[in-house]
Amino acid sequence: MKQLFIFLAIGLFCPAFGAEPAAVPTASAEKSATISDASYSAPARASIAKAASYLAKHQKPKGNFSNPRFPGLSGLALWALIGSNDKQYDPVIEKGIDYLLSTVQKDGGIYCPVPGREGGGLSTYNTAVCLTALSFVKGRDLTRVILDARTFLADSQLSGDDSFSGGFGYDKSSPNRYADLMNTHFVMEAMRRTEKYEDKRPAGEKKADLDWDAALAFAERLQNDADAGESAGGFSYSPADAKAGTETVQSKDDGQQAEDGVSLEKGKEKIIMRSYGSITYAGLLALVYCKLDRTDSRVRSALDWASKHWTLEENPGVGDQGLYFFYDVIGRSLSVSGIDFIERPENASAVDWRSELVNKLISLQRENGSYQNSNSRFWENDPILSTAYSAIALEFAIRQLQ
Repeated sequence: MKQLFIFLAIGLFCPAFGAEPAAVPTASAEKSATISDASYSAPARASIAKAASYLAKHQKPKGNFSNPRFPGLSGLALWALIGSNDKQYDPVIEKGIDYLLSTVQKDGGIYCPVPGREGGGLSTYNTAVCLTALSFVKGRDLTRVILDARTFLADSQLSGDDSFSGGFGYDKSSPNRYADLMNTHFVMEAMRRTEKYEDKRPAGEKKADLDWDAALAFAERLQNDADAGESAGGFSYSPADAKAGTETVQSKDDGQQAEDGVSLEKGKEKIIMRSYGSITYAGLLALVYCKLDRTDSRVRSALDWASKHWTLEENPGVGDQGLYFFYDVIGRSLSVSGIDFIERPENASAVDWRSELVNKLISLQRENGSYQNSNSRFWENDPILSTAYSAIALEFAIRQLQ
């Protein structure tokens, strides 16, 4: 595979992730100062302020921002408001925290059960997103809630010997065995950002963590290999769901291993799930949270796909589906990975992704400060969700969140 040229502001990925935002990898103070003074930083802050104002104005009396049955939606809005760094929203944030705490269940999960519908509360997804939001909270002791949520998530990881093993689905109580990379990367983020809380766990109480080797193995199964043509290095959504469709490719070399362990002869056809944008960046973030650095071939391959398919005009591979999640996960994955510039293939100019992402999001913001996807798939026609995604992307781009 052609070597990808990636310029990292801080060299290798930092090896450790902690409970507090400051413990997550960041660039040097000198580089941060450069970014804070960049031409796009002031417009980004203005855009964040407008988005935060919109979110605050749409908080409901109980403290939620969107559908009260799914606290993860409000968790994302809370995450965005905390990242705005605007003290005027402290009362809104406090009310939002209280709402999330009101949805904490006896099993430690942060979700709303659906009576008579096993798995209908999306308990794993909601808990992971809310736990990450709570990890940014300062000034309140949330230790017990965070530890219990960690235990809930750790117990939600699938084990066994099938293609779902090591991953996470939407709900641990779902009657159908299932896992996907979106839920898995959200769980990984929540667990890495709160792992230092385990130092506060009472003596004698079992500590909670993921089986990180199994989680990495799950992510690896969804990364397309070098024989996958345009999909090589990128990720697909789930072993059971090809959201970007499938295609038939031919093996380039003898000895390629099929899923059943049978060697593929050169030129033999196989069907692959196509890679697409948002889930490839989610896969990159999963690899980083599994503590792989940029010298690892899996990381290089993911970045190579991202470089070859760079665009902000669509979520490459699926068009306008999940477009705002795409912007969100670009901001989170590239910022946490320490990447500031990506050199494009064929001698094209290097991409300053921060500047391009900020400018794109500013161009899409509506007059009232909100964002909304005309494509309703993945709930992005909900302006609360799309606005939260966009604000978080901007906050990571200019390092107001880390």
